[in-house]
Amino acid sequence: MKTNSIKTIMTKDVISVAPEQSLLDVKHIYEKEKFHHHIPVVENGKLVGIISLIDFMYNIKGAGINDDNEIYKTLRVKDIMSQKPFCLPTTATIEDAAKLLAKGHYHAIPILENKSIVGIVSTADIIKFFLNKTP
Repeated sequence: MKTNSIKTIMTKDVISVAPEQSLLDVKHIYEKEKFHHHIPVVENGKLVGIISLIDFMYNIKGAGINDDNEIYKTLRVKDIMSQKPFCLPTTATIEDAAKLLAKGHYHAIPILENKSIVGIVSTADIIKFFLNKTP
């Protein structure tokens, strides 16, 4: 594996959800888990969407993070996810991801191998890499 391979900095234990899961599950992930604020949506082992914290906040009208309002149980992941998210293959380099993230259109990029998600890279991961690289 090349030293500038995206595999060297990606988060490998990716927390994901399924399209039919309730948003209550997503809410609980945001409350309890340490992750990169983007949750990949996986169906039959394949990436079909992504939920960002912004997607979540904009689509939950009248519900607070500190309660389990009925809307969390009514809406499904598929109702708010961004479909066909941008992704990179495991053959991508850190520089490839940095160039894409620097444009500001994305804040995290799922990493795929044979169409299955094997990792995710965020803007924070890229910044940490380059900070550690400088003398």
